[in-house]
Amino acid sequence: MPAIVTKDFRVHNARQFSESFGESADTYYLGIGRPQAFANDQAFNDGTDTSPPTPVDSVGSVEYYVYDDILSAKKVTSSDVSLVIPRRNWTTGTVYDYYRHDYGEINSAGNTITTDSGASNLLDGLIYVMNSSFDVYKVIDNNGGAASTTEPTGNKTTSVFSTADSYKWKYMYSISASDVIKFVTSDFIPVKTIGAKAAVDGEASGGGLNQTASDDLSTQWDVENAAVDGSIEHARVTTGGSNYGANGTSNVAISGDGQNGSLTVTVASGVITSVSINNVGSGYSVASIDNALLRTATSSSGTGAVFDIIISPKNGHGSDAVEELGGNYVIVNSRLEYAEGSGDFPTDNDFRQIGLIAKPTNKGGNVLSTASTLSALNKFTMSSGATMPTVDDFIANAGTVASGTAVGRVVSVDATNRHIFYLPAVDSVGNFNDFANGNTIHAGSALGSLASKGTIASSGIDAAYPEVQRNSGDIVYLENRGAVARAADQIEDIKLIIEM
Repeated sequence: MPAIVTKDFRVHNARQFSESFGESADTYYLGIGRPQAFANDQAFNDGTDTSPPTPVDSVGSVEYYVYDDILSAKKVTSSDVSLVIPRRNWTTGTVYDYYRHDYGEINSAGNTITTDSGASNLLDGLIYVMNSSFDVYKVIDNNGGAASTTEPTGNKTTSVFSTADSYKWKYMYSISASDVIKFVTSDFIPVKTIGAKAAVDGEASGGGLNQTASDDLSTQWDVENAAVDGSIEHARVTTGGSNYGANGTSNVAISGDGQNGSLTVTVASGVITSVSINNVGSGYSVASIDNALLRTATSSSGTGAVFDIIISPKNGHGSDAVEELGGNYVIVNSRLEYAEGSGDFPTDNDFRQIGLIAKPTNKGGNVLSTASTLSALNKFTMSSGATMPTVDDFIANAGTVASGTAVGRVVSVDATNRHIFYLPAVDSVGNFNDFANGNTIHAGSALGSLASKGTIASSGIDAAYPEVQRNSGDIVYLENRGAVARAADQIEDIKLIIEM
């Protein structure tokens, strides 16, 4: 049977996902991994560093192999998450689409109602813009499909306003300076709902977009509270008809299931040439102009006039920016700062994989991880006088790798304290084996050419590492990219966009 998944469902899922970052039962970590080049040592990894492979959504690739390469993880908090919408900068000379409630429906002529840009879906159209001051406006009227030449600015009021190019706009909200830094990208901008709708949905203030005390949300608050359910902000003449009386203007009531809506029609030579809203009314879900009322208003016997009466979204324009503008995307922003977490994020290697891990547990049990940072690496300390392996070396407790040999790949070296941080690797028959205190360490750039370096200290195995239980939690997002080289004086600002 024909069916659809509606935009409301997608927005609902995005809201639920965003909200889960603030719930105690859920924890999320951004993990980085894959210090070795793609296709370097694993047959199932295709691609190269310049053309990374697309992750495979298989049990092996997602639930097991990721942990073979994970280095570190940082907790993601609710303040690191926002709902976002596609970025649409106002640009002079662009024909923007105007809001209407019935895109995709079939009109009386048997044609699908589409936007001026050709979209048959409201949210696929260019119905909103962000100006140069990071204010967001919805297009109510595009002047009959003309190009916009006047940037909407200011007018952070509760009313629809016009610009010099005869476009009509509705101010929706402004993006704070702090949220510009965290959540604005070249392709997306944050969106929020801050009032009653957010409370009904169980959201924190901002609908997932977290504000600070310095943020001024009063203008959006005013817009949300002033929104009128079922109001009529825009109407268009599609056919002017004939014999509608003398030249001039007349007020006509809007028919339908609402109340108090009316518009003003302009008549020239018996033809209705234009229409404007006189009273927006309220409570409309269906609306039209009754020709008998139109005749009475114009003192005529006119016929044939046809109008498009545009009904506001549920609860009115500006009541819920997330819903109205299609906030079915979630952005996760995490900053990896130097060697944070007392070295949990090593700065002497690179990474090629980013993942979002839900509900990982601490090593050795089922206790949900809550620490700010986690190391996913194993660790031991070399004896005094030993030669230190180098980053990216293979290490083993024997010169030749056989069944039962402990094997690893060095990720980071703390030469001052003689610490080796490594990822376990498999022996000759595909098993993982543990190093032990006092083991002689052999190292080299390839498993076939390992040289003795000295021994692990007598109490050198650090049982606290890794800090996260291998293969715990769920990998809900996975991304491969080219090598990102870390450095002691470097910050990586990572933004993940997840579409629902």
